[in-house]
Amino acid sequence: MPQLALYTFGVLKSPLADPAPLTQEFYEIGEVVYQEIGRHPGYIAHAEPADHSRGTLFDADWGAWGEFAVPPWYHKGRTAETTALAATLSLWTDLRPAFDAIYSGLHRTALNRRYDWFERPEHPNYVSWWVSDGVIPTWQDGVSRLEHLHDHGSAPHAFTFHHSFSPDATPTRTSGIGPKSDRGR
Repeated sequence: MPQLALYTFGVLKSPLADPAPLTQEFYEIGEVVYQEIGRHPGYIAHAEPADHSRGTLFDADWGAWGEFAVPPWYHKGRTAETTALAATLSLWTDLRPAFDAIYSGLHRTALNRRYDWFERPEHPNYVSWWVSDGVIPTWQDGVSRLEHLHDHGSAPHAFTFHHSFSPDATPTRTSGIGPKSDRGR
């Protein structure tokens, strides 16, 4: 059965290593959000570096998730001291559980504060696509799908919750998700 891959990418206002209270707050809430999402029904897994190092995204060993990659428009640092981004790559059983996890609980609270921590994007900040059961998406897959979404809009190859597709490439609308919905916007 196909699984939903979800890649998120945001450019932070300050580097991850910044000792300022706002950056520390982002880290603290991020750790709790990951714990909550990890218990959410429909969650399968997310990319984690083998050594769990803080701020060493580019040099980390990501195992089956591949070498860490970012969109070509990211122009901030790439060292532990200068990296100013947050990215996730995860697998879900379906659209509905992923949507519910993202737009509820602590993650919803964090989303409401995203512009405290992140620059306002000119590009999409997330993308979804279907993978075959047992396939682990790579960071490069996420980057190329995000770029496809930016260049071509939602399509079966790369889509958003609000303009989504089923595994057989049919446009789909899950209750509470979509352009006519007032939820999640």
